[in-house]
Amino acid sequence: MTVHDVQLVDALGERYLSYALSTIMQRSLPDVRDGLKPVHRRLLYAMRELKLDPKSGYKKCARVVGDVMGKFHPHGEMAIYDAMVRLAQDFAVRIPLVDGQGNFGNIDGDSAAASRYTEARLTAAAEALMEGLDQNAVDFKTTYDGENEEPLVMPATFPNLLVNGSTGIAVGMATSIPPHNLSEVCDGLIALIRKPDIDIKQLIKHIPGPDFPTGGLLVESSDSILKAYETGRGSFRLRAKWEVEKLEFGQYQLVVTEIPYLVQKSKLIEKIATLLNDKKLPLLDDMHDESTEYVRLIFTPKSRTVDPAVLMESLFRHSDLDIRIPLNLNVIDKNGVPGVKNLKQTLEAFYLHRLDILERTTRFRLDKIEHRLAVLEGYLIAYLNIDEVIRLIREEDHPSPVMQQRWGLTEVQAEAILNMRLRSLRKLEEIEIKNELNELSQEKTNLLALLNTPSLQQESIIESLKNIQAKFNKKTPLGQRRTILAEPPEDIIVPIEAIVEREPITIVCSQKGWIRALKGHNVAVNDIKYKEGDGELFILKAETTDKLLVFTTLGRFYTLSIDKLPGGRGHGDPLRLVIDMAQEEEVVELLIHSPGQEEIKVLVASADGRGFITARKDLLAQTRGGKQILNVDGTKALLCREVTGEHIAIIGENRKLLIYKTDEIPEMTRGKGVILQRYKNGGLSDVKFFALEEGLSWKIGEKTRLETNLLPWLGKRAQGGKLPPTGFPRTNHFY
Repeated sequence: MTVHDVQLVDALGERYLSYALSTIMQRSLPDVRDGLKPVHRRLLYAMRELKLDPKSGYKKCARVVGDVMGKFHPHGEMAIYDAMVRLAQDFAVRIPLVDGQGNFGNIDGDSAAASRYTEARLTAAAEALMEGLDQNAVDFKTTYDGENEEPLVMPATFPNLLVNGSTGIAVGMATSIPPHNLSEVCDGLIALIRKPDIDIKQLIKHIPGPDFPTGGLLVESSDSILKAYETGRGSFRLRAKWEVEKLEFGQYQLVVTEIPYLVQKSKLIEKIATLLNDKKLPLLDDMHDESTEYVRLIFTPKSRTVDPAVLMESLFRHSDLDIRIPLNLNVIDKNGVPGVKNLKQTLEAFYLHRLDILERTTRFRLDKIEHRLAVLEGYLIAYLNIDEVIRLIREEDHPSPVMQQRWGLTEVQAEAILNMRLRSLRKLEEIEIKNELNELSQEKTNLLALLNTPSLQQESIIESLKNIQAKFNKKTPLGQRRTILAEPPEDIIVPIEAIVEREPITIVCSQKGWIRALKGHNVAVNDIKYKEGDGELFILKAETTDKLLVFTTLGRFYTLSIDKLPGGRGHGDPLRLVIDMAQEEEVVELLIHSPGQEEIKVLVASADGRGFITARKDLLAQTRGGKQILNVDGTKALLCREVTGEHIAIIGENRKLLIYKTDEIPEMTRGKGVILQRYKNGGLSDVKFFALEEGLSWKIGEKTRLETNLLPWLGKRAQGGKLPPTGFPRTNHFY
């Protein structure tokens, strides 16, 4: 045994590359020409070898799986059977390639029965994919054990890649191709053949979007669909199909008749039931399943006054009744190179494949005709010299060489004459041979013209596509479009009450940033427990339908749904884990935002006395990362106050008080703001909005002081101000 020293990184790299290539080529990515992965190709070929054509009887799936595993695909039995099951499921593939008999699973997500219980045979579509295998249409390779042969690719008379789609995850890449309507794909391919410079914008007039086996509504915008097909990457928004059924006494119920592609109905029902139990769907009273072979999900509203569109929108937002189907046209081309193609490139690759198939099958037929013509010409020579032929056969031990020499026959012709039956030696047979000779000669001429004329090749391929269309046209149950193309849904304003049940709640945030929500408003402050070394910072009363706005020292606002805050058991969760706060960021203020408060104005200000007014709606953030509102270069955000009066009182750390009109502060959505009060030393301490005619008040302990003579402190924005009235708190705060 020889031992070689190699670097570990080199050994791992070589082995991992082999594994990655094997995964990409042999498992995960389909071929752009026939749309099949190796396991599917081997399954169909093995079933063909077992003569399981659509007109024959069924055979046990276990027999098929055994042949595939033993002869072609040395992988696990379940992996092969699962692939076979999917090809038979009319809710998983658009045009099934396997005709299954028995339990092959259902849309609920139930698994198929074991392979020993189920039977299968090929469908007409599968036959169309393999049409030409006996005519040298494709190359074959030896199987893994060298005992058999298998096709490298199927001839594929229709673009199976787009029609049935494909999904897979390889090493470092993935593919996701949704199914399409066969007739529409053929129309698009015919348009491409007749106009090679056609662009994708024109192509999608023929192929407007995916067509899913389970139907539904495709509610993606045309621009988004165009971009997805142009780049080969994107997604399609798919919604359940629903309708309103009127009941007596003005009642109604919603009925879902089609659910999105690959959504398991049982898990969908389970999810909605969980939401219902968790009171996340306050407008929904009940749900039950009346499905048979057709989907029928019944949703009952809480009352007849509930808007059906609002109820359905709340279901769309919380469940898989509304999903996005990804598009990633990552395929293997004829050279074995994986890559992402757009719609036109995919169709072009299939067209070039069909041209190659057409040439190979034509040449195969020409060879057969050449051989037959030679035989027929030999027969005619034999008829002209029939007596001499009979004499040679009777007298010569080896008549073939003599016949070849005397009449210039080939070995094939001579052997054909020797193999003739005596009953063929009649005048009528000679006439039939001459007729066949003329017919084959004409066919040969036509085939040669086909090989040398691109336009004839195009028309031949178009004719084959039209023949496929005739079998699966839109008037047939299998060929009709199932997914309805609809406009993108309008933005329906769903009241928060339609999503969350309104309940009183008390929010507790500790000094160290632990946040929780206690049920009810009657919470005794003294009964609230904190961790050792921690204490009270904010205690706010709110409703579960409200939002919590978190303002931090970096001038950012974060938005939290109050109904999703941790419950009162324990000490809650660290705020930094709930939102993406920076390490140096601290909480400045918590605001309760209720529905309908979007236009309320607030003032945000930094420690150096700069700020501006903005609306609540501009503070709402959509992500965990929050929203930058106040720019605080070199300083920090200090306060956030609701604008409640026509005048503002500002006091700085230097105990200078300034009062001016609120409208002197500009309204902005984001920025550093303007100077609110000017300081020589220190910065801003506090602000308060008030009505000038009511006077300015402040707290001193438990008492409230009021100053009505405010003329000495009235001024303009950005002035310095004067010392406050006697008795103003030394803390420099109004509250």
